[in-house]
Amino acid sequence: MSQSPLKPEELTVPVPGGDLAVLRWPAEDPQAPTVVAVHGITANGLAWYEVARRLAGRVALLAPDLRGRGASRSVTGPYGLARHADDVAALIGALGSGPVTVVGHSMGAWVTALAAVRHPDLVRRVLLVDGAVTFPLPQGVREEDALAAVLGPALARLSTTFPDREAYREFWRGHPAFAGEWTEGIDAYTQRDLVGAEPELRSSCVLEAVQADGAQVLLDEDAAAAVHRLPCPADLIWAERGLFDEPQGLYDHERIGLAGLDPERVPASPVPDTNHYSILWGEAGADRIVRILLADALTAG
Repeated sequence: MSQSPLKPEELTVPVPGGDLAVLRWPAEDPQAPTVVAVHGITANGLAWYEVARRLAGRVALLAPDLRGRGASRSVTGPYGLARHADDVAALIGALGSGPVTVVGHSMGAWVTALAAVRHPDLVRRVLLVDGAVTFPLPQGVREEDALAAVLGPALARLSTTFPDREAYREFWRGHPAFAGEWTEGIDAYTQRDLVGAEPELRSSCVLEAVQADGAQVLLDEDAAAAVHRLPCPADLIWAERGLFDEPQGLYDHERIGLAGLDPERVPASPVPDTNHYSILWGEAGADRIVRILLADALTAG
């Protein structure tokens, strides 16, 4: 019987600055392929709960809490996307599971692409979910204004305290991207983020880490170039709607076209009726991710 998605195994892997916390959902077959899943900028490893539930032990799934988040919040800086990519490589190497498929959502997609470029011997394939493609800032838009627009809502949450766990549930229930869609997985994911004691609970995310990583998502040249330099097969899928369920998502056909991706090397396609979060949590998005991962697992086998 595979481990419950709600209670995966918890491991640690030594990295510079501390021990990285890793969630592991083992495979039914010890010979099954391994997938490493990388979460977004203010998330944690339980962001992959719904994908793990649908995989149902057909592959081994490893999902770290990136440094400065979740149970890895005490892993010290420096932060940055390349540091996270090297942490992912350390995880693969420490568990002797490489080369593997790596899937990343949002900021995790940039980390995934960088891991493949920096450690091609450890990454055999990547799946990029609503991330990894960077666009130049529009003319006249200042870097600090762009950062404020992208990180503002996240930083406000990180600066807020909550009197109890139910208050944090209600905070997330009110998020437009989660409207009408609350599951045990979303609940477990959001509760994993809380640290401290009542009545001053707060997000586990380290402010310095989020600021450093967010700046690199927008501005780092190596991170922007990684998706164009991938040394392995890749797929990119994107959500039709945005972070707050707004009609315009991060990507669309025009933006993907302007990005200059090689469609032979990085085929890209939308997932209908998804937003930036539901592409990971909802039925349509999680099913698409699982189908791609399982198809790849068959070729790996």
